Amino acid sequence: MSDDDALSELKKLTDKTTYSRLQKDLAAVKNDVTALTEQITDALNAFTGQASKQARRGVKQARDRADDMMSDLQDRGSAVYDDLRERGNAAYDAASSMEESLEDAITQRPLASVGLALGLGVLIGMAWRR
Repeated sequence: MSDDDALSELKKLTDKTTYSRLQKDLAAVKNDVTALTEQITDALNAFTGQASKQARRGVKQARDRADDMMSDLQDRGSAVYDDLRERGNAAYDAASSMEESLEDAITQRPLASVGLALGLGVLIGMAWRR
């Protein structure tokens, strides 16, 4: 049975008033479904828009924090490098000064220097045996 046959049978079974009331009710249901679909679509679009704004805001904040951290790390790294370079220069200067002092002592007292070296060698050798 086709839809047209079903409608004609329905018309025969019901009177015209009931049939027109059913048509109006069906039209009202269709309109309600259409309105509800539009409301759901609007709500989803609004939600998507808000979520997109929040996501963009979160990405921007994360990028700003990362930039701040990188800048801070770069500053700290430069400070550590400068400190190490100064310490290295100071250690080099101290080593150079010690070397010059040792050279002066060896030059001024060569026999005492050889005796001292020999004594240290003996002490180290004795400590090594134990």
